[in-house]
Amino acid sequence: MNLDMTDRKYKKTIHTDTNNYQYTTVTHDENKVRIYTLKNGLQVFLAQNFDAPRIQTYIPVRTGSNNDPSDNTGLAHYLEHMMFKGTSKIGTQNWGKEKVLIERISDLYEQHKAEQNPEKKKEIYKKIDEVSQEASQFAIANEYDKIISSLGASGTNAHTWFDETVYKNNIPNNELEKWLKVEKERFSEMVLRLFHTELESVYEEFNRAQDNDSRLVNDTLMEALFPTHPNGQQTTLGKPEHLKNPSMKAIHKYFDEYYVPNNYAMVLVGDLDFEKTIKLVDQYFGTIPYKELPKKEPITEQPMTQIVEKTVYSPTTPRVQLAWRTDSYGTREAMLADVVANVLSNRGEAGLLDLHINQTQKMLWAQAYSLGLKNYGFFSIVAVPKENQTLLKARAMILEQVELVKKGDFPDWMLPAIINDFKLQRMKALETASGLANNLYDTYIKGRTWEQELNEMDEYAEITRDEVIAFANDFFQDNYVVVNKEKGINDKLLRVENPGITAIKINREAQSEFLKDIVNDKSQDILPAFIDYQKEITTEVIKDKKISFVKNKYNEIAQVHFIFPFGSDHDRKLGVSTQILQYLGTDLFSPEDLKNEFFKIGITNDFKTTSDQLHISLSGLEENIEKGVELLQHWMKNVVPDQEIYHQFVETIFENREAGKKDKNRIMTALTNYTKLGKGSRFLDFLSKDELQNTKVEEFTERIKNIFKFQYQIFFYGKDFGKFKQEIENFIETQSRSIPDPKKYPEPETVGNVYFTNYDMVQMEMSKIGKGKDINIENFGKINVFNEYFGRGLSSIVFQEIRESKSLAYSAYVSYSPSTEIGHPDYITTYIGTQPDKLQMAVDTMTELMAELPEVTAQFENAKSAALKQIASTRITRTNIFFNTLRLQKLGITHDFRKDIYNQIENLKFEDVKQFYQSEIKPIQFNTAIIGKKENLNLEAVEKMGSFKELDLEEIFGY
Repeated sequence: MNLDMTDRKYKKTIHTDTNNYQYTTVTHDENKVRIYTLKNGLQVFLAQNFDAPRIQTYIPVRTGSNNDPSDNTGLAHYLEHMMFKGTSKIGTQNWGKEKVLIERISDLYEQHKAEQNPEKKKEIYKKIDEVSQEASQFAIANEYDKIISSLGASGTNAHTWFDETVYKNNIPNNELEKWLKVEKERFSEMVLRLFHTELESVYEEFNRAQDNDSRLVNDTLMEALFPTHPNGQQTTLGKPEHLKNPSMKAIHKYFDEYYVPNNYAMVLVGDLDFEKTIKLVDQYFGTIPYKELPKKEPITEQPMTQIVEKTVYSPTTPRVQLAWRTDSYGTREAMLADVVANVLSNRGEAGLLDLHINQTQKMLWAQAYSLGLKNYGFFSIVAVPKENQTLLKARAMILEQVELVKKGDFPDWMLPAIINDFKLQRMKALETASGLANNLYDTYIKGRTWEQELNEMDEYAEITRDEVIAFANDFFQDNYVVVNKEKGINDKLLRVENPGITAIKINREAQSEFLKDIVNDKSQDILPAFIDYQKEITTEVIKDKKISFVKNKYNEIAQVHFIFPFGSDHDRKLGVSTQILQYLGTDLFSPEDLKNEFFKIGITNDFKTTSDQLHISLSGLEENIEKGVELLQHWMKNVVPDQEIYHQFVETIFENREAGKKDKNRIMTALTNYTKLGKGSRFLDFLSKDELQNTKVEEFTERIKNIFKFQYQIFFYGKDFGKFKQEIENFIETQSRSIPDPKKYPEPETVGNVYFTNYDMVQMEMSKIGKGKDINIENFGKINVFNEYFGRGLSSIVFQEIRESKSLAYSAYVSYSPSTEIGHPDYITTYIGTQPDKLQMAVDTMTELMAELPEVTAQFENAKSAALKQIASTRITRTNIFFNTLRLQKLGITHDFRKDIYNQIENLKFEDVKQFYQSEIKPIQFNTAIIGKKENLNLEAVEKMGSFKELDLEEIFGY
């Protein structure tokens, strides 16, 4: 495989459109990106993608936690939250009166920040709470989110990082002008409305981060790696003492300094007209004045000259992470570090760590990666040792692989294969509107040109083997940071008292004049387009195999899927069989050789076993797909059993099971599953230790050798179906084996049981699961609107009440999930993650909300309109055309069912949703899952929820 682009030098050219706007493009850019710069310095990146009548929008601001004042860390992130609170026009019923009160709150925060006496600080905070109550009478919570959802937007969010704050929306293209009107309003001024409740939500986000030990390790690593630079000295979430002592004046100052048009960009990729779009952008954003940015002295780190070692503790499995500091993104050093990272780990395929550590099962897991930032960057290796290995041993094992790079002990073909893989991954990323938009905003943030970004692949292609070896020898010295993550008690956890916030008034029924204008300004409707699957999918039969085809209209990447109509329900040993295959070779290739052969031709393979399906897939350049199929068939039909490798594999399974019992997320998953389905679930029906130890490897390899003797179907996504049919016929054999009957698993009633598992963490997490009636596809429209209106999203009633009004949780939702298969029940889930001292209040609030479905007419109509607009502007493309049909078949549906849902929603009234709630949701009894530190659990309150039982890890995991 050779994706040769070296003859396509990308060069910038300048053009002028018919409206006299000047823009640049880059020659040979297949995406034809246009880059405009308005008179006020705003850069506008436009590109077309006609997959759907929608536009992916990003507004990236070139500022993040690295620009936080040293005495106000976390400010950029908190400002990001406040950008959703509205302006003097959005989110207020009476700005004149509200403004006076917000100014008083701001002055009180300055007093609070300056006051050193803890008791006096509490008194000031009480006053802040009182004045905030008064101000909330005029506020309209979440009005920005209501406006944006009324446009049919999806993916509304934002994030803050080192040098960036990025605001995100995906909108129907007919609502572009309204979206620009809204965004121009919020980027023109900042109102710090409902400030103290959002501050508490940010602190809840900080608490969630404390329970994430990946962040614990990363923060420790960065602090040691960058002892001077903000990269390591200022985390995105900030220091707790700064979060608890904010300055509204400092936030306003930051906004005025950095949120200026010459410091942010607009990225729009989708179904748009270039000239109409830039004219609209200029109409709204071109009037915001240019402003000089603050002068900042660059901060330079001294070279590291020794090993810096740190140790942190948490309940999870031990691991070790090493990191070397690099130069900034786009520099030769950063690119060389990226190449070396891929010599060691190339997506789990054929790197030295992949083959020598993971493939041989010498450790549980090891991976290298490189991250280039705007200023500096780092190269890192993470290793998770086995139970009987020390972190020191794990470190030595990964450093051995680094030494191999320094010696040049890697094959000649690897470097060109890595560069080809880079090109292939970029090709995949740039084919979608969101992928291209992501790349464009990242290029802007890093201060690079689109020309530089496109030429980057050629620069990688110029890197030689000798250069990589020389770099490795110079770069990898005793000048790195080591973070040892040991199992133990994290003594750095901060447990914060609830400050006693009084619930604010959220004025659900109120609407600002701005919102009314947006809603009343009717756009020309986008008509929904429903797909005819029979026309879009070509189906033929070769021998006795059904082969489906969807044409790839975008690039040269193809996919082949072998889909078997049986899974672990039919054969408990199927999943383990495909897993052990990954460690075995054939009569012609060792396991390592197989990995190398796939990587050489740029074909990835994937095996996925679900309860009712085995799915084997190949993906890569279409010209090499036949080679990939041939290699896959050879591997599976000629796999050589190896009992010693199998024993190592079994030991690895046991170690991974033990590791899972130390991981909070996996514990919560296991607990939730037990809460939902009890002892008889699929989750707990796995091969036991005795079964694994006493089974010969041949029992698994024979399954693999015979897989293609069962019935299956093939799906091909590519360009040349005729050629593929000729190629694939050589590999098809007719069915000679029958599929065993599946095991049936019970779906018991949820009857009010409460299950608790102890885990050392700052927050408490609670999930309530209720079993509903069997799926009824006539309810899909009601479910869609119910979730949008009541339980999910930033403008939902649950979010408004629990987070916005009472600041009881960072994350809270209610979600009704219809079954994916006829004859099975729906489930409804409620979730709350919060501090232990807030849990009972949050539970009480959720119970009150669910006692009777609240009726807020405007909000219901908004949810209904949003659902219709999202369906109307969504298109089914690419492989989804085929895989949607598989999903629909399980529901007994053969057509595009979105049409039925759209018609249901069009005629939907609140009474319909209320009746659905009364009959389908209100009668449901819930089981409850709670995870947290036992000493923080209010047993008396929890026992009132139902029959309480504490479960240990062995009960919920089954081992």
